[in-house]
Amino acid sequence: MITLENVVLGYQGRGISPPISGSIQTGSMTALAGSNGSGKSTLLKTIAGLLPVVSGGLTFGTAIAPRIAYLPQQTEIDHQFPVNVVDVVAMGCWPATGLFGRIGRDDKVLIGQALERVGLTALSARPIETLSGGQFQRMLFARLLAQNAPLILLDEPFTGIDSPTCRLLMDVIDQLHAAGKTLLVVLHDNDLVVRHFPQTLLLSGERIYWGASGDVLNSNWSDTRQFPPLVQVM
Repeated sequence: MITLENVVLGYQGRGISPPISGSIQTGSMTALAGSNGSGKSTLLKTIAGLLPVVSGGLTFGTAIAPRIAYLPQQTEIDHQFPVNVVDVVAMGCWPATGLFGRIGRDDKVLIGQALERVGLTALSARPIETLSGGQFQRMLFARLLAQNAPLILLDEPFTGIDSPTCRLLMDVIDQLHAAGKTLLVVLHDNDLVVRHFPQTLLLSGERIYWGASGDVLNSNWSDTRQFPPLVQVM
């Protein structure tokens, strides 16, 4: 479980969000919604340990943070790095093998299954600089599958890819959720959120709306209506 107690997000000590309080239960699937600049990506980076909180407390249900698989926006990833598809997917095994560890037989099976799941087996030897946007994103999802982390953070995973690839990757997300993974996903498609994500955290200016996706996205919240300050996300 991840617990946020009056967490203010931001950079270099400057807050960009109102205080956020609530709990994300293990095995839940939560969409992060809101306008550009509202703090969605910043929240993922803060949970991933890439940014400190400006104030407040963020804790995990264990003494140490769980293994985290974090997928940033594609614009933050180098598409020209001189490696091929299978090399990138194999990076998902590094938390278990170490940076210079040997990829064993079981790891190779896992990598092959991940490539097959996203339809990239035939492209495993392809240099990543030759991939289309959709192929590149499928490769990154294969790396997530190989990593097998209990907590998965995805920042706009469907941006710039075609509808068939979106459906395939949404199927992967649903399967990860069914396998008991905890997922937080930044999305802009409210219809997709309502269909697939039980909970939504909506960052909206000075307010935080957090709860069942249908309630959060389908209600006409007025300036005078307050969402409960602490919402347990089950």
